[in-house]
Amino acid sequence: MSTVPSATISRLVTYLRVLGELETQGVKKTSSDHLADQANVSAFQVRKDLAYFGRFGTRGAGYIVPTLRRELRRILGLTRPWSAVLMGTGRLGHAIAHYPNFHDYDFSLKACFDIDPDKIGSKVASYTIFSPDELPRVVLEKGIDIGIIATPRETAQDAADALIDAGIKGILNFAPTVLNVSAEVHVENVDFLAGLKRLSFYILNPQLREELA
Repeated sequence: MSTVPSATISRLVTYLRVLGELETQGVKKTSSDHLADQANVSAFQVRKDLAYFGRFGTRGAGYIVPTLRRELRRILGLTRPWSAVLMGTGRLGHAIAHYPNFHDYDFSLKACFDIDPDKIGSKVASYTIFSPDELPRVVLEKGIDIGIIATPRETAQDAADALIDAGIKGILNFAPTVLNVSAEVHVENVDFLAGLKRLSFYILNPQLREELA
């Protein structure tokens, strides 16, 4: 398989959401035109994204919704459970710990960690807060796959280092900073302020948004 652009993976997630909605509505077939309309891209882009992984539709007949949804779940690794730990239990960490939809795609939060000694041993949502010193043990015992960083900027790298030392290869980073990690560790950054800045640019330059789409 050739290298797949990260933007393609992001669009696959969107296509999967659209397919889930269609399946809930009882729709059996869809087209690249409909997926494109819902994902705000071209039908050519939909077909190109899917072509990285094989052939899933029939020319002139479109896609079977349950089949394509099942295939996208397989491609995205959503046919097995994934376990995560949360680093940082401030306001953002509290919101993440209380998020009710982790299980929608077999993700589950297993434990929370904080460096504040006053928090260790207490609970956020239904999770006991551990000291980062306990991270290697928890990762091993609970089979953790993913680390979620919700710490302040100043301690985010320390949190990432602790996760990596414990064997974690995937990090979802909410801290507004660039993490220094090795090539075998993948980091997904979630920065809502960056999103707001991109929105302001495209609002002021709508013609560029149309050209880039």
